Amino acid sequence: MKLSQRSVGQIITLLLSLVGSAISVYLISVHYENVPLICSTHGVVDCGLVLASNYSVVPGTTIPISIPGLFWCLGSAVLAMIGWRFVAQRRWINASQFIWSLAGLLAALYLVYIEIVRLHTICAWCTALHVIILIIFLVTMLQLQQARVVEPEESGTLDEEPALIPIRNQ
Repeated sequence: MKLSQRSVGQIITLLLSLVGSAISVYLISVHYENVPLICSTHGVVDCGLVLASNYSVVPGTTIPISIPGLFWCLGSAVLAMIGWRFVAQRRWINASQFIWSLAGLLAALYLVYIEIVRLHTICAWCTALHVIILIIFLVTMLQLQQARVVEPEESGTLDEEPALIPIRNQ
């Protein structure tokens, strides 16, 4: 069976979401379980500085920002699995994925701002997750655009015979 471009997009989104989930779990482990941080700790890339900053937790809590990141990645994976499975209801799934990825992208842009402007350093793990979120956003945007173009063809409106309407001679 030939995979459609939209199925390929769902698979890409699913795989990237799983990679993002793995990164988030690793960063949560670094925060809670003193797992060694595998990253540069000095210079422009300083994961230790970023992960120890006040911005590395949800404001007003001690919850690491990677926990909402994990939930976002898992939500993205679930939407991709639904989109892959339920081809017939593609429009609402594509819209949901696009909105979800837009929310993730806005959060990632805020965190990039914090890293560059406030902390003057970046975290390689965070940047990898931000790139994943950007790619997922681009894939979902492309899928949403393709759904608008392909939808009339799939609904059968172009293949149906036109109804014969009697024309009255006047």
